[in-house]
Amino acid sequence: MAGAMIKPPETIRIPTARVACDGASDIPGGAALGHPRIWLQIDESGAAECGYCDRRFVLIGGPADNGVKAA
Repeated sequence: MAGAMIKPPETIRIPTARVACDGASDIPGGAALGHPRIWLQIDESGAAECGYCDRRFVLIGGPADNGVKAA
């Protein structure tokens, strides 16, 4: 489909500098639909991205926080 817009990766604001991502935490009973659970550490940039699903986790109040979406 020509000219189709690709939805940007999801951004999730979190209150802690360490977060687990399995790609399916928001799908009821969807663990089999996600990816292996990995742990991400927010660095000095204030954000971390999942290498599997491209979700972006932003530390609330950190340098990358612009108030997009609450977790």
